[in-house]
Amino acid sequence: MSTDQPLLTPVKLGRYQLPNRLVMAPLTRNRAGTGNVPGNLNATYYTQRASAGLLITEATQISPQGVGYPATPGIHSPEQVAGWRLVTDAVHAQGGHIFLQLWHVGRISHPSLQPEGALPVAPSPIAPKGMASTYQGEQPFVTPRALELEEIPGIVDQYRRAAENALEAGFDGVEIHGANGYLLDQFMRDGSNQRTDAYGGSIANRARLIREVTEAVVGVWGADRVGVRLSPSGTFNDMVDSDPKALFGYVAQELDRFGLAYLHIVEPRADEVPPEGDRAVLTSHFFRNYFKSTIISAGGHDRESGNAVIAAGDADLVAYGRWYISNPDLAERFALKAELNAYDRSTFYGGNEKGYTDYPALQLSKTSS
Repeated sequence: MSTDQPLLTPVKLGRYQLPNRLVMAPLTRNRAGTGNVPGNLNATYYTQRASAGLLITEATQISPQGVGYPATPGIHSPEQVAGWRLVTDAVHAQGGHIFLQLWHVGRISHPSLQPEGALPVAPSPIAPKGMASTYQGEQPFVTPRALELEEIPGIVDQYRRAAENALEAGFDGVEIHGANGYLLDQFMRDGSNQRTDAYGGSIANRARLIREVTEAVVGVWGADRVGVRLSPSGTFNDMVDSDPKALFGYVAQELDRFGLAYLHIVEPRADEVPPEGDRAVLTSHFFRNYFKSTIISAGGHDRESGNAVIAAGDADLVAYGRWYISNPDLAERFALKAELNAYDRSTFYGGNEKGYTDYPALQLSKTSS
């Protein structure tokens, strides 16, 4: 194996020894079956990519209330647990490791996706700008209902039960989705959280929910099989905070106390970082001062930048999204410095095997130096 590519060297992640430092990022693909149940097509998709050091599943809703998009899988029914068992068994048969990403969308939903047409829930009744994805097409976001204080333990319990279901489904661990403008991110940021109770106001109060959720999930799995994903520079889903450096530095320090398997950082991208301010400093490098264990860097990496971020010591593993969509054998292609398949954006969300399981494997005759 080439020593000029740190991406291809083994690494310990929590209790697992991984063969390389490539991570398949969590990627919403909208291909779950009836009842938001994964099936054989999903098992094929993940198994094709099992040579990654770690697979992280697409975001998976922890409850019917957590649903925000059509045809996304859940982990709250017996049928969903059985469907995911098809996936984990197939991945493990190929020697792979797979974590499930636990997801509650909060306000990024629509009554048509909620039980009995209820309003989506959120920390505060603030509607995000933009459009909701529904089975009837895009519709404007509605103003969500603010969770009552006495309801919040029930949210924590949704995460706990989902973590238990993931254990039953045979996963190797779980990732708590605290990024991209979904419920936990909504609680952390003051642009979406204007509460005046124990879950609002100060940074410590706004971080309370992600801390309690992490504690609940760690109670099921053990800290060394739990990761957390954050997007401190992200503006997706109409997210903003008045002091992201202070907020996310504090959050990372609090998470560090658990001894987690990893912290997964979505790096700032040019199309998400406002020209004003210094949000761009919130990279994986920034978090080395606050989180002492393993860091995964995600966001726009290619082979060269992935190797560079590890060589610099800013991250320990690198997550790839779009390149894993179109290159199921990405680790092998990187090892040979081979040509990559181009991805087809029109097939990212929804559909069948086209653009999902039909990307070709590496042909050795096409490799280049």
